[in-house]
Formats: sequence, C-alpha cells, structure tokens
Amino acid sequence: MRPTTSADRLSRLLALVPYVVARDTVSVTEAAEAFGVTEKQLREDLNLLWCVELRSPDPYCPIDLSYEGGDITVSEAESISRPLRLGADEAAALLVALRMLAELPGAAEDDAITRVIAKLEAAAGEAAGIAARQVAVQVDQRRGPTLTAIQDALRDGRRLHLTYYVAGRDENTARDVDPMRVLVVEGRSYLEGWCRRADAVRLFRLDQIVKIEILDVAREIPAEAKLRDVDAGLFQASATDIRAVLDLTPSGRWVAEYYPCESAEELGEGRLRVVLRTADPRWVVALALRLGDQGRLVAPGDLAQRVRSEAEAALALYA
Repeated sequence: MRPTTSADRLSRLLALVPYVVARDTVSVTEAAEAFGVTEKQLREDLNLLWCVELRSPDPYCPIDLSYEGGDITVSEAESISRPLRLGADEAAALLVALRMLAELPGAAEDDAITRVIAKLEAAAGEAAGIAARQVAVQVDQRRGPTLTAIQDALRDGRRLHLTYYVAGRDENTARDVDPMRVLVVEGRSYLEGWCRRADAVRLFRLDQIVKIEILDVAREIPAEAKLRDVDAGLFQASATDIRAVLDLTPSGRWVAEYYPCESAEELGEGRLRVVLRTADPRWVVALALRLGDQGRLVAPGDLAQRVRSEAEAALALYA
C-alpha cells in the first residue's frame, strides 16, 4: 500500500460514484480493495463525497450516499448522467488548466490529457478556444527534476535530503525531510513535509530547492504532524511573532502588495504605514535595508537601531 497523494484522491473521487452506481450496492471492503486503499481511507472519501452537491440546473442537487452497515449505496445521483454543459469562460479555464497539467513532468507519457484537450477545444467552440489561447501556459522546466523526485518519494514512501536556499538568511541549508504533499498556494509550488532539522512541519518552495536526493530510508511522519490549513493564506501569524511597523514612501508601497500585511494605514501624500508579522528578526532588518529611502522601520525600536547601525557600517565602507 503506497502513500496516497491529492492527485490519487481526486482520481478516486471522480471514479467512486460511477463505480458504485453501476453496481447498485458495493461493500466497503470490496470498494477499498478495488481502489487499492484502506477501508479507513475509503470512508474518508465517502465522508467528503457526502458534502458534494451540484447547484445547476436545479437549485440543490446533493449526491445522497449511504455506507452504514458496511455497504455503499448511492441515490439522487441522476446529475452524474446528465451531459455536462460548460460556458465559454468555464471551458477556457478548463483548457488552460489542462494545458498546464500537460506541461508537468511525467504527464508527457500519457496522451490522455492531449486527447481531452482536443475534444474540449472541438466542443467548446471558437470563443472559448480563442480565450484559452490568449493565456500563455509555461511551466518552469528547471523544477521538473525536483518535482519528479518529490512525486517519486511520495509514491514510494521515502525520505528526501534537500539543499534549501533560505532567502531571509541568504544561505543554503541541508536538511532531511519526510514529504507529506505538494501544494500550490498563490501561484507558487511548495513541498510540505516533516523537517528533521526543525523537528516540525515546514513548507519548502520548489524554486528554492537547490539540490534534492531520495534517500534509501522510509519516511516516518510523527502522529502529531498536521497538514497546514492554507485556506486563510500561506503565512499565518503566531502570538510570538515580531510585529514590524514600516512607514513607506509612494515608491515603497510594493511591500504591501508583495508581503501579507496585518494592517495598512494611509498617511497622506501616497505614504503608507504597514504592520507585518514574522518570526525572523533578520528578515525584518534585511527588508528595511533593502528599502533604503523607500521606507523606514518604525518598530520595534531595537531592530530599528540595528538597521541604522548596519546601514552606517555599510556606508563607511565607501569612504
């Protein structure tokens, strides 16, 4: 039994309801064996499917599942057999997503995606096709070997050894990571896993993984390891984080657009005061130095003094 990934689960969810409908009633044991998962995993899938509903064409079209007593039955699933009707914008979005999927490492061997794209383009009409072609889809191929290694480690249940670039400290770090999943948040790809160096769950940006190696060691994820809830955003402050206050000039307002801010207050004449949370004081100092005359660190006072000292030391070198 290999570890399941989000892609595995999506494929299973898409196939599970038609599988049961075609057989009227299926035991949990039989379905779990057919899909190559444990009964616990299958029940978790069924719990998720129980929440699914289709809003169109009816105002409320739930899929009614029953799996008490060890047998799975599906009712109110007539919507599954209805032909799918996509609007031009929906078809265009689906085409863009499929083209991106086709660019990912490992997808080239399977021409099913290519066939689906061709059929969808033919069925969607000229408007959707033109809209989809106006979006350039390009996957950074430099991440291909990294992503492939992570996928292999997830599939085989192996530990990874990373050389990882930490931008806040401008240094490469070595660490062993037990991979948990790959996710995309706000347009960036991340590996989430149990970091043996930090002894905690950490996120690693794929484009900052300098080197990756699959170790001949089985991954061991502690029971207390929990996947991060990223629905509210990737970076979520804690009570122990530093509260950094920066006053920005009009040319420094990019900080509010680039980093998640706790608050932003207009000061007039295009100036902006922002509050950011971080656990790393070095990152605050580096950001303030990078801003130069585009902004000023107001608080905390000890870090503001540190910024002044480092700026004065740097200027002294020019003398």
